[in-house]
Amino acid sequence: MRTLAQLNQADRPAFVAALGHLFEHSPWVADETWSRRPFRDGAHLHAELCVTMRAASRARQLALIRAHPDLAGRLAPQRKLTAESTREQASAGLGELTAAEMAEFRKLNDAYRARLEFPFIICARLNDKATIVAAMRLRAVNPPEQEFQTALGEIEKIAWWRLQDALQAA
Repeated sequence: MRTLAQLNQADRPAFVAALGHLFEHSPWVADETWSRRPFRDGAHLHAELCVTMRAASRARQLALIRAHPDLAGRLAPQRKLTAESTREQASAGLGELTAAEMAEFRKLNDAYRARLEFPFIICARLNDKATIVAAMRLRAVNPPEQEFQTALGEIEKIAWWRLQDALQAA
């Protein structure tokens, strides 16, 4: 069940089953958006999902941000990433890092997480490993609230691409 028409007709459990993966380990976004059907198109559906995410409590938003894995982090070699995260990180070349590049990613991830208490988030599909490292260095000094909002914006981008995949798989 992936066409927009099918999603608009779906009951709540089927809707969540089809779209719950769009926001990393956070099916509540789809669950709380279901009641706003019907959606005119994919852009309208995505916008409503983002409204749900943005209207959530700060604690729930933080939990969503923290549900994301570190880029090229320790979970990747252990194969503990979601299928979506695995594909997205691979598309940016993060599955083929040298030992030195891996060490640099870990250093940057650890410093970012220690300072802000959540992982660095960027839409990997729109970047490659060089632009990700540059963004990590650049954003590492941003004020916490700016990075919190940037993380939510990047999550919206990630969800958009995941939604496109879901709708195209129909």
